[in-house]
Amino acid sequence: MRALCVIPARYASTRLPGKPLADIHGQPMIRRVYERAAKAGRIADLLVATDDARIRDAVLAFGGKARLTSPDHPSGTHRVAEVAAALPADIYVNVQGDEPCLDPADIDRLVDALAAHPDWSLASLCHVCAPEALANPHVVKVVCAHDGRALYFSRAPIPYPREPGPAPLRHIGLYAYRREVLLHLDALPPSPLARTESLEQLQFLQAGLAIGMVRTGTPPGPSVDTPEDLEAVRTLLAPGTENGPAPTGSGACA
Repeated sequence: MRALCVIPARYASTRLPGKPLADIHGQPMIRRVYERAAKAGRIADLLVATDDARIRDAVLAFGGKARLTSPDHPSGTHRVAEVAAALPADIYVNVQGDEPCLDPADIDRLVDALAAHPDWSLASLCHVCAPEALANPHVVKVVCAHDGRALYFSRAPIPYPREPGPAPLRHIGLYAYRREVLLHLDALPPSPLARTESLEQLQFLQAGLAIGMVRTGTPPGPSVDTPEDLEAVRTLLAPGTENGPAPTGSGACA
């Protein structure tokens, strides 16, 4: 199955305007995300989908591929859907543009899982939730059926621990979609659950789509949503640190 990796990136950001172009030790963040994603072995192509010529030009300047998309999309998923309508593939992987420590192996895990489960409409990742993050509404939790499909996502701690049970799982916002799902995105009915929790994946569930969850063995790297997050990532990726710039081809966060 042919898989295309798309990095949706918009310039406007409430907490960190121009976030994709934020400098991390001499490189824009979008370049670091792009080069991490490029290390995945199961994708046939990779591009940035953006609403801003400044981001497009920055990607082209380092030799990447980029495509201008509508500025009116309500989410990155809709931006990926615009790409799907123009560039045919079987699977589209949506990589968030604020994940400079992305593990390329996670992209391959999603592509392989979606290819192996024809009954899944899309696939995403999860990992054991650290106890200190359980009550954090910015950390999305997920509960799954025995067959790996998501039952529900929430910002609240789920499941409620009335009795000892399995460790709670946190959702990691990396997705792989089938093309037909993306092409019919606008036809999905409105979702009260998605509006209530401000989680678009609940729209997919409430519409009856099957979301397969793939467990990753490593905790998610830090994402960048605020100026404080950006400074934390700059520290993590500083030259000379354990996770700092590594030789080309290394699997380290670089």
